[in-house]
Amino acid sequence: MYAPERQQEILRLARDGGRVDVVSLAEEFQVTAETIRRDLKALDRAGLLRRVHGGALPAGRLDFEPDLAEREGTAADEKDRIAKAALAELPAEGTVILDAGTTVARLAAAIPLEASLTVVTHSLPIAARLADHPGIQLHLVGGRVRHRTRAAVDAWALRAYGEIRADVLFVAANGFSAAQGLTTPDLAEAAVKRAAVAAARRVVLLADSAKHGEEHFARFGDLADVDLLITDSGLGDENAADIERGGTEVVRA
Repeated sequence: MYAPERQQEILRLARDGGRVDVVSLAEEFQVTAETIRRDLKALDRAGLLRRVHGGALPAGRLDFEPDLAEREGTAADEKDRIAKAALAELPAEGTVILDAGTTVARLAAAIPLEASLTVVTHSLPIAARLADHPGIQLHLVGGRVRHRTRAAVDAWALRAYGEIRADVLFVAANGFSAAQGLTTPDLAEAAVKRAAVAAARRVVLLADSAKHGEEHFARFGDLADVDLLITDSGLGDENAADIERGGTEVVRA
């Protein structure tokens, strides 16, 4: 099958199913994942598909959001490396905000037992992981809980973040780039992320490299709002240099 024929079939599958993923397409067409990524990139440039983490959506579906279980199993090795590198950014003492996100949750699970910190989070899974930690004073931000992410949103959460100052925020994003900034599919969740960014003296973005260049419906900040990006080695030298020129330090785990 020639590339244009394969791309036409990928477009049909995306329109019929609402999304396509790289792994399934590679298996179906008996080609490498990299070949599929090139196909998706070509379709994205043509305005026919919109690339997202792990696959693509028909154009106009920027609000698509995978559920928590699906995101937990995506790029697991990369997320583990990012979380391990993020441990070095924990203050010796003080207050940290942990945003809702599967990579941030891995950081929470890796916090040493001897750590002595105040932790603020609006994520139910992260709060559950830290509730029994002997050295952490845990503050759980309330609000309406989104089923898809198990994160608190809306007025209560926004009010809580408006009343605190933290040393470090570890924030997650579904997409990031120097051009488009930080994006996520849901407006309510974006508002809470924005409030958390405003509440922190230092902002650390934890995001695997597949999210670079991805764009989602709700924008919650500029990449320049981030002091440090911790990602994986999949982020190329040129992209890393471009991000650092904007004032954000980059660590590739």
